[in-house]
Amino acid sequence: MLLFLLRRIGVMLVTALCLTLVVFYLTNLPAKLETLAKTQAGSRMTDAQVTSWLDRNGYGSPVLVRYGEWLGIVPGWTREADDGTITGRCVGFADDDPEAAGNRCGLLQGEWGFSTRFSGEVDEVIGARLGATGLLMLWVLIVMVPMALLLGVLAGMREGSRTDRSLSTVAIVTTATPEYVSGVVFIVLLASSSVGISPLLVSWGWIDGPVLFQGNARSALTDITFSNFTLPVMTVALYGMGYIARITRASMTEVMTQQYIRTARLKGVSFANIVIKHALRNALIAPFTVIMLQIPWLLNGVVISEVLFSYPGFGWTLYEAAVNNDIELLLASSVVAVVVVLITQLISDIGYVYLNPRIRIS
Repeated sequence: MLLFLLRRIGVMLVTALCLTLVVFYLTNLPAKLETLAKTQAGSRMTDAQVTSWLDRNGYGSPVLVRYGEWLGIVPGWTREADDGTITGRCVGFADDDPEAAGNRCGLLQGEWGFSTRFSGEVDEVIGARLGATGLLMLWVLIVMVPMALLLGVLAGMREGSRTDRSLSTVAIVTTATPEYVSGVVFIVLLASSSVGISPLLVSWGWIDGPVLFQGNARSALTDITFSNFTLPVMTVALYGMGYIARITRASMTEVMTQQYIRTARLKGVSFANIVIKHALRNALIAPFTVIMLQIPWLLNGVVISEVLFSYPGFGWTLYEAAVNNDIELLLASSVVAVVVVLITQLISDIGYVYLNPRIRIS
């Protein structure tokens, strides 16, 4: 197991290095840098002024050199103005004190850069937004996983039955409905004061407010309520629930046809005991892997839901960084996404080994 972990960690490091290099190259294309210069210094800059601004701010070096500076394995750039003022990458991280600045100030030193969109340190912006998305993901998993497993197990216990066909149809419909469709439907039906069921409930005197649920979840950052947090959770959970349910159903169907299940039936074991004691554990091996892979999807797939419901989490921040060409924030977001994906895959592999004795023995 130790050798397996070391090998997997080595592969993770190489993968993270390659992926961050690709993202760094894409975010530092000449067109992106030109847009950044005109956004920060003026939209009417000439090409010569753009080139001069990029050179003064450390963007004139080759891509690999700047990637090394961003990682912190190459000394940061420095520039000395005509009046003797020294500027540089590391000077900016040392409260503009050139003497206190180190030679290297990148990702490995804990310096993530400065966000031009939010006018603050990237690590502080990412930390706050990750906490908000983590809370959303927690409630999504609490709702999504039990419901998906229950649907999949009930559908797979008796293949071809009416229950199987009904639940499989529900799972397919939820998977085929993207978040921007289900989210809009939820807002129209449940969060509108003019259409949907809210006007009816108000006229019947069943609710005090104008709507049953709020279509804007920004207030959930300070005070989470059933009204302002239900629709974002339902929108994200509904899409992922169908996929997990279908995988669970397929796995359960396969297990129920195994020879040891038939032997248990011939011995007179009750159907409930067969499902709970014999089939369920083996049927959950494949869904466990899928559930673990849902975590990075939730982190990056909540962009639509967070923008739709104005919930300022990680997905909303990623959208704002992309729209406003915030290069440092985009790079930091990519690092977080890559790390989450790789860690969840490692946990998934370890869990798969423990759940499947055949892999553990081999």
